[in-house]
Amino acid sequence: MNKTKIRWGILGCGNVTEIKSGPAYQKTDGFEVVAVMRRDANKAADYAKRHGVSKYYSDADALINDDEVDAVYIATPPDSHKLYALKVAAAGKPCCIEKPMAPSYADSLEIQKAFELKKLPLFVAYYRRSLPRFLKVKEWLDANEIGQVRHIRWFLGKPPNDIDLSGEYNWRTDAKVAPAGYFDDLASHGLDLFAYLLGDFKSVSGTALNQQGLYSAKDAITGHWLHENGITGSGTWNFGTHQREDLVEIYGSEGKISFAVFEEADVVLANTKGEEKLFIEHPEHVQKFHVENLKKDLLGKQTHPSTGKTAVHTSWVMDSILGNL
Repeated sequence: MNKTKIRWGILGCGNVTEIKSGPAYQKTDGFEVVAVMRRDANKAADYAKRHGVSKYYSDADALINDDEVDAVYIATPPDSHKLYALKVAAAGKPCCIEKPMAPSYADSLEIQKAFELKKLPLFVAYYRRSLPRFLKVKEWLDANEIGQVRHIRWFLGKPPNDIDLSGEYNWRTDAKVAPAGYFDDLASHGLDLFAYLLGDFKSVSGTALNQQGLYSAKDAITGHWLHENGITGSGTWNFGTHQREDLVEIYGSEGKISFAVFEEADVVLANTKGEEKLFIEHPEHVQKFHVENLKKDLLGKQTHPSTGKTAVHTSWVMDSILGNL
């Protein structure tokens, strides 16, 4: 885009946009948030007032087709991503979609093809690809600090929360919105990151079930896979354990790298030279570097690490683990 300022509209100005993402768009030089939309007009007005946004809508079509909106960030629940993304593509505007890209690989592929057909930029908010903490892991891997990479494994467990136990409605555990529950919301981040760190997946399988019966979505998932370069991988995600645990271990011929995908923890390198621990803090607005990379891509300076194409691959991995393909 040959513009000195790119004007964004946000569809779905809920919690994720309050601190994690919305301010990052506002604070990035050359970006401006000019409109927000939420189905509840009062909540949209409140968000616009608090964040200094000039326009608000309760109708998605009105924002998408606003001539003063150059690009659209979709931050609604996943079951509406395809509906809105296809409308953005039809309007001929670049788009960034919150992760996961869509509830299924088929929907994700349809979105990606719509933007590809119109030669429009499409991004997905897998922002860990842009965070310094994980770029340090990539730096160690690229420098062969653990020799030849052999295997990666991830265990993510957490106890049911108060909402889970109460039976109160939560779209994150509604099988109609997020068929695999917290796996859809959380595991997608790590699996996408693994593709970035270790290369695309070649073959994937898994088992998914509901062990607790607290909600309609899956709550216990195990997967294993093979990367195209011969690295093996395994993961277990269980949302009924007695305590929270988040640990990734990458094993190599000459060492090991350990880190957490979500927990605020050190990245640890252990090899023949000893052990190195680093705590690399995330920015206040965790999508800061992701959004700054959007600008670089849209101005033609460098390719963004998280595109529609890379996100479709992650959707394929997710559906393969869940046995949906």
